[in-house]
Amino acid sequence: MNEIAVDRLIRIALEEDLRSGDLTTEAVVPPHVQAKGAVRTRAAGVVAGLEVARRVFAQLDPQINFVARVRDGDYVEAGAVLAEVSGSARAILSGERVALNFLRHLAGIATRTRKLVELVAGYPVRLVDTRKTTPGLRNLEKYAVRMGGGFNHRFGLDDGILIKDNHLVVAGGIAAAVRAAKGVAPHVLKVGVEVEDLAGVREALSAGADVILLDNMPPAMISQAVQLVGGRALLEASGNIGEHNIVEIARTGVDIISIGRLTHSVEHLDIGLDFEPSLT
Repeated sequence: MNEIAVDRLIRIALEEDLRSGDLTTEAVVPPHVQAKGAVRTRAAGVVAGLEVARRVFAQLDPQINFVARVRDGDYVEAGAVLAEVSGSARAILSGERVALNFLRHLAGIATRTRKLVELVAGYPVRLVDTRKTTPGLRNLEKYAVRMGGGFNHRFGLDDGILIKDNHLVVAGGIAAAVRAAKGVAPHVLKVGVEVEDLAGVREALSAGADVILLDNMPPAMISQAVQLVGGRALLEASGNIGEHNIVEIARTGVDIISIGRLTHSVEHLDIGLDFEPSLT
């Protein structure tokens, strides 16, 4: 996790929520009041984002005490206490929603990832995310995927070559695009290309592609691609893959399954922060 980038995101989120101040808290909570509360999950799932939540409160008041009771990557049952937080009631109340927004979102990603990872645990396949992330949150969302047991695909356009369908249109086809990429890529960098059928697999393999992305192929065609390639390139299946078909895809022998749904349109894990009844 890039802490500098995370702190910048937190500042933006706090500025968005607080704006010129927390009118409700300032109106009803005296400045001297201290509070203690528990961050508790209301549904079973995988934890991710505890350090982010801690840093939210620390930006508002460095004296707030945030003690994690579990670790990111842990699976917890409903009702589990994830952390205890104590200190200035005003600061805790003002940071509560931002901290929970990060925590709920990241835990939701980790929980979805873990579920899919477990479905294919018996197969030699790697489950990876995509660049279909929330703008500005990619660093954290990909962290949450790792906490769920998945792996990361490219973080950006500068850490890998993956030739997609629109590249192929302007580059003159699979063979021409792969040759052009291989001509400029460092020897340590793999060149990937997206294909839609077995003819594309053959062309990509002949051109020397290191990774062949099988886009929206049915399982039967993926199995044929695996046989055709015979281990001479990495094969990545992508497109409309989820709980309904991931096991069938994994059975084909493909090396990688990439799923955009790991990070986009994910359901948050229900997590809340409850104060103890007495304030001092």
